[in-house]
Amino acid sequence: MNRFLKTSFLFAGFALLAGYVAIHAYSEPELLAETVMVSGEEAGQETGYATYEEFTASPLFPKFIIDNLWILIAAGMVFIMHLGFASVESGLTQAKNSVNVIYKNVFILCTGILTYAFVGFQIMYPGDFNGIFGFGGFGIGFDASDPVGMLTPAYGEEMTIWSDFIFQAMFAATAATIVSGCVTGRIKLSSFMLFGAILVALLYPITGSWLWGGGWLDFLGFYDFAGSTLVHAVGGFAGLACVLILGARKGKFDGGRVNIIPGHSIPLATVGVFLLWFGWFGFNGGSVLSADPAEVSFVFVTTALAASAGALAAMLTTQVVFRNMDAPMALNGVLAGLVGITAGADVISPMAAVAVGAIAGVIVVFAITFFDRVKVDDPVGAISVHGVCGIWGTLAVGIFVPGVSFWVQLLGTTAIIGFIFITSFAVFSLIKVLFGVRVSDGVETAGLDISEHGNSAYPYFAGIEVPAPADKS
Repeated sequence: MNRFLKTSFLFAGFALLAGYVAIHAYSEPELLAETVMVSGEEAGQETGYATYEEFTASPLFPKFIIDNLWILIAAGMVFIMHLGFASVESGLTQAKNSVNVIYKNVFILCTGILTYAFVGFQIMYPGDFNGIFGFGGFGIGFDASDPVGMLTPAYGEEMTIWSDFIFQAMFAATAATIVSGCVTGRIKLSSFMLFGAILVALLYPITGSWLWGGGWLDFLGFYDFAGSTLVHAVGGFAGLACVLILGARKGKFDGGRVNIIPGHSIPLATVGVFLLWFGWFGFNGGSVLSADPAEVSFVFVTTALAASAGALAAMLTTQVVFRNMDAPMALNGVLAGLVGITAGADVISPMAAVAVGAIAGVIVVFAITFFDRVKVDDPVGAISVHGVCGIWGTLAVGIFVPGVSFWVQLLGTTAIIGFIFITSFAVFSLIKVLFGVRVSDGVETAGLDISEHGNSAYPYFAGIEVPAPADKS
């Protein structure tokens, strides 16, 4: 607990420093960000088209069709990532909790889209605001009867506001899905659902607005292309806060040692990782926010190189350090490389992307080992993959990209994870006091599938997990 308090004070100190810088950066009126969301009439004036029909007849319209279509395809690819998350999380956990994992992932995706439409999108992109917190109003921001208003000047006629929303909504749900893997096997379903909804509706959009919404980090020059920190580290450190309150699974650290609780299906986890890798091409490629052939193809290449390097580095590290060819660690190496390159996929050179991915692959092995040693139970390694490697990926931009300040990168990622960790800890602590967050020992032993859902993922294979033999002494 003393270690936790020290860490919390450190995070709080960085967050206060970041807030101080932000307030002073925005103290001059001329430094205020330009509004992103404008009325339909203003959008029409900005683009020069009085009606949508007039725009369809312009020479820019064919490019608009291609750009907008690519954003929608990319959104669909990110949507598939949620199937990947469900597969990875259920494959790397015990069979008796598979239904529970799937249920949580379905809930988070659906709730994430709805809450992001209701409030999250307009918190994250509030328009003209103080750089720290803003709210543009309830809803997405434009009415379907205002076709000119769909073309916001901020995006240069590359997509409609609807395409932008659905693409961003997929990102928002991803952050909460990461938490699901951290807490699996012992959390009350209702408590997780409440926390996940709050994370997507409020906490994630606030930090997102600091950069992508034109906030104080954007003004300082912080760079996070597709969300190594804004999406992945947010999910990882929200998960860390929950795990510290929730505690470890039964038997994980009994006897003063780290006991392995193996996942029930490595093939299912492998399918999930490859689905995530596929979806990541949309995650990073769609973040170009157009179908520009040079930029999109460049991002595809850096994404693939980093993932490959991450996997090989994790394989080599486990072999050298632990004398073990660990398949789950190789899978986490792929994801570590992907998370690592996400912040700079459009600006880090291909060969530097190999280095970023390889370093992430090494980091994830030692991070997972570290959290085990300090008795932080993360069944799927999500805190290490998304949280720790998310930080590395963001800092890597400041190392490998000229003109991007390493210190601004450090300030930005520290402020974001500090805010998320502290607020998540506070919210989850309140949920614990009001409703409780952990299932009973009996429910945990029997498995959450039967206790919370009344069915099993493998009804014809009872006994798929063999209990330890009884002590006959």
